[in-house]
Amino acid sequence: QVQLVESGGGLVQSGGSLRLSCAASGRIDSFSPLGWYRQGAGKQRESVASFITGSSIKYADSVKGRFTMSRDNTNNTVYLQMNSLKPEDTAVYYCKGLTATPGGLASIWGSGTQVTVSS
Repeated sequence: QVQLVESGGGLVQSGGSLRLSCAASGRIDSFSPLGWYRQGAGKQRESVASFITGSSIKYADSVKGRFTMSRDNTNNTVYLQMNSLKPEDTAVYYCKGLTATPGGLASIWGSGTQVTVSS
């Protein structure tokens, strides 16, 4: 099995920066990271940044130019650098991945990390 643990969230003022980390452990050989998602209070979970085929990354329009996703394959960690944060970025941020199981491919999620941006 693969476990995902997010960290790096916290309280920051508008215009500030945070760097989120998502560390994968367990059966890494069967794991592929998919990207970062977020869910604000009373809102649906939405994609923030997703790995596309190859090294391409797709960002949500609301974070383009402000957020950057990267990965460190040596440490099995995916990062989300968030700059110029806005109050509307307040949400629980989750990383998502894909893992191989006896029944086929399955999506897995971390437990999330809270990001709060004050105005």
